[in-house]
Amino acid sequence: MEIFVRRATAADQSDWLHMRKALWNYHPEEELAAEQALMLANPKNAVFLVFVDGAIAGMLEASLRDYGEGCHSSPVGYIEGWFVYDYFRGKGAAGALVSAAEDWARGQGCAEMASDTWLGNDVSVRAHNKLGYQEVERLIHFAKRLYS
Repeated sequence: MEIFVRRATAADQSDWLHMRKALWNYHPEEELAAEQALMLANPKNAVFLVFVDGAIAGMLEASLRDYGEGCHSSPVGYIEGWFVYDYFRGKGAAGALVSAAEDWARGQGCAEMASDTWLGNDVSVRAHNKLGYQEVERLIHFAKRLYS
């Protein structure tokens, strides 16, 4: 099995958008698509695609942030979005994406990499743990409707 990771380009927007829609299906497609061009143009962002035996297997969006929960340095590399198609899970695609993002963050002067996931996303929690990430905080968001 051959695993290959490269940076995304404007030519990848369709495949990349398909994965973004699967990851963030509660956002309108137009919003997800509009963000792509902004990400590609911003040097504080990096988008990686992974291919397994020539087939697109997943993507990872990373950024530079001033702060990451549990981190003690700045800037911090941050995994903003990470998606691997079910078929390619457990085959090294996720690890290859994270490794590429970590290499990019090191090249940007980062000493730490951070990420987050939803509390109930057990697949993501296991993937993070497997790749050496440790839980550092839990956060609960609250809201109250002020008008009926």
